[in-house]
Amino acid sequence: MLTLRCPYCGVDADETELAAGGEAHLKRHGPGSDDDQFHDYLFTRENPKGVHLERWRHVAGCGKWFHAARCTATLEVFGTYSAQVYEPPQDIKDAITAKRPGWSWREFS
Repeated sequence: MLTLRCPYCGVDADETELAAGGEAHLKRHGPGSDDDQFHDYLFTRENPKGVHLERWRHVAGCGKWFHAARCTATLEVFGTYSAQVYEPPQDIKDAITAKRPGWSWREFS
């Protein structure tokens, strides 16, 4: 079972207390964007076997959205962090690269 720590209330919540929100750190285009940009936002997603950055909501707790870094193949969790940031904190990036040397943070454009 997947267990994630809510970075806001500090509770270790199992997946029945959470709601998945898809890929984290997506570029959202505003008014005036073209059809291709909107199409990519809606339908183009990473679906890696390995490290993935995801959005989660602590539904049965504080109700807040947060991000989690985890491995989709092993369910290993590298950490959770606030949803109000543009990239994972350095300690989480370091934890991932320590166990997955080939991994690198990808800026979203």
